[in-house]
Amino acid sequence: MEEPARRLPKPARARPGRRRAEPARPSLTPEAWVDAATEVLVDQGIDHVRVDVLATQLGVTRGSFYWHFRDREELLRRVLQAWRERSTEQLTARLESASAEPREQLRDVLSLPFRGRAAQRAARIELALRAWARRDAMARHAVDEADASRIGYIAQLFSALGFGVAEARARAFLAYSYVVGESQMAAQGSATQRQQRARFVERLLLQFLVD
Repeated sequence: MEEPARRLPKPARARPGRRRAEPARPSLTPEAWVDAATEVLVDQGIDHVRVDVLATQLGVTRGSFYWHFRDREELLRRVLQAWRERSTEQLTARLESASAEPREQLRDVLSLPFRGRAAQRAARIELALRAWARRDAMARHAVDEADASRIGYIAQLFSALGFGVAEARARAFLAYSYVVGESQMAAQGSATQRQQRARFVERLLLQFLVD
C-alpha cells in the first residue's frame, strides 16, 4: 500500500503589521508664542504680529493659539510683560548680584551696550518696542514703566556714592540716556572709540560739582 500523503501544515497567516506610532509633537508653550511674536515684532513691526502669521511660522493651527490666549491683545500684553521681566527685573537682579559695590554696578550698567550679540539683540527689541509705543498706549505705558524702573535703580547707585537725591536722579537720567543712545548708535566710532566714550562718561558722571 502506498503511504498516505502527509498533510502539509498550513502556512501561518500573516498578522497585519502594527503601524509604528509617530512621536507626538510637543505642544507649544505660551512662551513659544511670546518669543515668536517678539521676533515678528522686531523683524516686521507690530502690524504683522497676528495670530495667522504666528501659527504659520510655528507650523500649528490657529486653534493652538487660543488654547493659551484669549485674544491677540492678551498675547501683546504677555510680550510686554516678558520684555520687562527679562530686560529690567532680571537684568537689575544680575547687576546687583554681580557686585555689592555701587561703582562697579554703575560700570556694569555703562558696559551693557558692549556685550556682543546679546546687546545687539536687546537693542533691536528696544527699538521695535519704542516704535510700537509711539502709536499704542499699552506699549507706551510698559516702556515708560521700564524706563522709570531702570532710572530709579541707577539713581540708587549714585545715592550710595554720596550724591543728593535730586542730583542722583539727574545723573541717573544722563547715564541711562547714554546707555540707550550708545545701544542704538553702535556704528558710531570704532570699538576703541566707544570704550573711550564709556570711560569718559563714567568720569564725568562721578565728578562732584562745585556750586
